[in-house]
Amino acid sequence: MPAVTADRGVLKPALMRKSFFVVYVGLSCLSSVGCDKSGSGTAPAAANASASAAAIAASSAPAASAPTTLPAPPDVGAAPADATKTASGLASKVLTAGTGKDHPGPTDKVKVHYTGWTKDGAMFDSSVTRGEPITFPLNGVIAGWTEGLQLMVAGEKRRLWIPAALAYGEHPRQGAPSGDLVFDVELLDVTPAPKPPSVPEDVKAAPASAKKTASGLAFRVLKPGTGTEHPTAASNVVVHYSGWTTDGKMFDSSVTRGQPARFGLGNVIKGWTEGVQLMTKGEKARFWIPGALAYGDKPTRPGAPAGMLVFDIELIDF
Repeated sequence: MPAVTADRGVLKPALMRKSFFVVYVGLSCLSSVGCDKSGSGTAPAAANASASAAAIAASSAPAASAPTTLPAPPDVGAAPADATKTASGLASKVLTAGTGKDHPGPTDKVKVHYTGWTKDGAMFDSSVTRGEPITFPLNGVIAGWTEGLQLMVAGEKRRLWIPAALAYGEHPRQGAPSGDLVFDVELLDVTPAPKPPSVPEDVKAAPASAKKTASGLAFRVLKPGTGTEHPTAASNVVVHYSGWTTDGKMFDSSVTRGQPARFGLGNVIKGWTEGVQLMTKGEKARFWIPGALAYGDKPTRPGAPAGMLVFDIELIDF
């Protein structure tokens, strides 16, 4: 598992290579359970995505004859009058009509070519110059992309003028472009996301049949495992999981991403470190994790789920 330092956040090592600036940057410790006990560090989803993004970035370096930059469009400074604008402030214009009929959903995977510029015309990233399109879940990118690509159909090429509030902000983390951004995006393909798991019937509170540990963690086995050994806090585990707040709102799921999560069990929230050690390979269990063992009742990280959280976890391997 690649190391991710606390100050860089999710997938920053891949992003800092000035490739894949867009991919997964919308993720944070909020959207994966794998923040460490201080609320920073590597998330399960991040561990998977970081490894794949870094590998792709390394293998997709531009050929010697490939251009290293692409000229900025003439309207890079501001959206023209014929651009369509949404309520969020996102502006867009179709450059090439698509051949598809269906629009991607917010959790679907998309395959795209793209190039991005700042308002002054400086190109900061391009899959085109690397000569290889990228694929990512649409809910794992900056908000302007999540919204903008849902306007498109396969085969379409569109220019997006994304305000800073829907991108990386005016004062982003180190290495990310600031302010309003412009992207030319070509949607090559769409892969529908798996259907989200049903909300647990006992999501509001642990039932009387659930077991409880001294820390306050409650759990019950949904499917017995086939193994006999338990992971330790030092184990690297492979899991599928879904997480809900007690009002039934799902805030994260490896199931809907269609890819198990891999992470070090010592680098996750306390409820996970304790709970997964109770499991054996092949087991599926439901955990009710009090706020003190999760992100807290009043999380300091913006957007992190507050209070008690409920997780269904399947331990695939360790």
